[in-house]
Amino acid sequence: MIDFELTEEQKALQRLAREFTKDRIIPIAAECDRESKFPHEVFKEAHRLGLVAPNIPAAYGGMGLSELDHVLIVEELAYGCTGIQTSITANALAATPIMLAGTEEQKKKYLGMLASEPIYAAYAITEAAAGSDAAGIQCRARKVGDDWVLTGEKIYITNASMASFYVVFATIDPSLRHKGIMAFIVDRDSPGLSVGRKEDKMGQRASDTATLILEEVRVPKENVLAEAGHGFKLAMQSFDRTRPDIGAGACGLMRRAIDECARFALERKTFGVPIAQHQAIQFMIADMAIKYEATRLLVHKAAWMIDRGERNSLVASYSKAFGADSAMEVATNAVQIFGGAGYMKDYPVEKLMRDAKILQIYEGTSQIQRIVIARHILSQYS
Repeated sequence: MIDFELTEEQKALQRLAREFTKDRIIPIAAECDRESKFPHEVFKEAHRLGLVAPNIPAAYGGMGLSELDHVLIVEELAYGCTGIQTSITANALAATPIMLAGTEEQKKKYLGMLASEPIYAAYAITEAAAGSDAAGIQCRARKVGDDWVLTGEKIYITNASMASFYVVFATIDPSLRHKGIMAFIVDRDSPGLSVGRKEDKMGQRASDTATLILEEVRVPKENVLAEAGHGFKLAMQSFDRTRPDIGAGACGLMRRAIDECARFALERKTFGVPIAQHQAIQFMIADMAIKYEATRLLVHKAAWMIDRGERNSLVASYSKAFGADSAMEVATNAVQIFGGAGYMKDYPVEKLMRDAKILQIYEGTSQIQRIVIARHILSQYS
C-alpha cells in the first residue's frame, strides 16, 4: 500500500530544519554569497542539532536516520541557500563510500569523527581530464611496502579547504581505466597533501571549492577503502545514494523561487492590476509548482528505494536530471517574472538562478544522467 504521509517524527525533523534555515541561513545567505564565505558557526549549530550527515548509523555515534529523513533535511537547508547546504551535505557524500565499503575500524574512526565533532570531510574524484569520464582518472597510486603513495591533483572539490580527511580515488595505471581505480581515506595532515586556491564561482559561492594537491602522499594500508578494480564501482554506488540529495537541493531552490514569485506577483502591478492576474504569469508559476512536485516525488521514491535496500540507479538519475534541469528552468523563469528587478542582486531570485546552474553539472551532468537512464532502458531489450 502506498502512503505519502510523513511520520510525526519526520514532520518534526522537517520543522526543525525549516526553523533552523529561517533563523540561521536565510538572514546571512546574501552576505555569504557576496563575500564567498562559509558560515562555520552555522555549521556547528547544524551539527549540534543532528542536521549534518544524519544517516550515519547509530553504531558509530550517528543519528541513524533514513535516506528519506535526510532528503527532507536537505530540501529545507537548500531553501535558504544551496551553497551552504552543499557544504553541509558534503559530509554525507564523503561518509557514503565509507558506510558502503569501509572496514569496521574505518567506520568507527572516520564515521565516528563526523558524528561526534563538527568537522568537514570531502569526496575527491574529479580531475582536469576526469569529470564526466570518471574512469579517466590520472591520479596515481603505487604500492611502497605495505602502504600506498598517491600523486596527482583533484579539482573542484567541495570542502577541500576545510576537510579533516578526504575520500580520494586514484588509479594504479590510467590505461586500465575503471579496472585500475582504488579508493583511499587520506588524512588532512598527511605529508605532501596541500590545498590549492579557492575557486571564484558563479553560484553557490558560500560553498568552499578548491583543488586538492597530492605530492607523494603516503597512505597506510589500513586506509585503503577499495582495492584496484573496485574503486570505480564504489564511486558509482556512492553517487546512486547521493544523487537524490541533489534532487532534494533542487526542490528547496524551486520552492524558494515559487514563494518569492508568488509574493512578488501579488504586489507588483502592471496595467493597473497585480501581475498575478495575468495569465502568462499564472502559467509560469503553475509550471514551477508542477516541476517542484514532480521532482519531490522522484527524490522521495529514490530515497525510499535506498532505505529498502533496492538498486536505485535509474530513479536516482531521474531525480537528479529532472530536478537539476527543472531547478534551472524555474530559477530562470523566476528572474523573468521579476523582470528588471530579477536581474538585480537586491532580489533573491538573481542568486537562485546562479546557484541552480551547478545542479546540472556536479555529481554527474544532466547529459551523463541521460546516458545512465538510456543504458538501463535499452538493456531491457538487448
